[in-house]
Amino acid sequence: MRELVERSIDSEGVPQLAGARRGRMVTVNLAESPLGWLRSRGLVDARQFAAGERLRADYERASIAPSVTMRWAERVDGGGHDGLDPTSAQIAAKRRFDTAIAAAGPGLADILWRVVCAGEGLPAAEKALQWPARAGRLVLTLALDRLAAHYGIG
Repeated sequence: MRELVERSIDSEGVPQLAGARRGRMVTVNLAESPLGWLRSRGLVDARQFAAGERLRADYERASIAPSVTMRWAERVDGGGHDGLDPTSAQIAAKRRFDTAIAAAGPGLADILWRVVCAGEGLPAAEKALQWPARAGRLVLTLALDRLAAHYGIG
């Protein structure tokens, strides 16, 4: 089932909190990420969702995940919206990602990475971490709360 909604994003592609109408509007399929799925069902709040999306954006911008296709840059002349060359922007995003994961703490970073960055569903993450069923959502919400505090959201 596709759950399409209109969202406002800022110049870096990070979704804005509900009610914010800054930046451009994009159509988002809430069912395509585990965090979006949790948000669409009210299992994480807007603050937690925004923190998770900000972490995911830095994860993707830092190009930490393995590449499977050619990289398509926005511009081939090295220009960008943030004034950084592509390499510096990638290094800055990696630094922000590492700082955010460290702020979550060692017990919470695993679930954050698995659900928010790697896109694993909660049942798969719980199984991989050898946690009891339905323990993942509670731990994930704690991790997202720490992440939101780190980012100063809410």
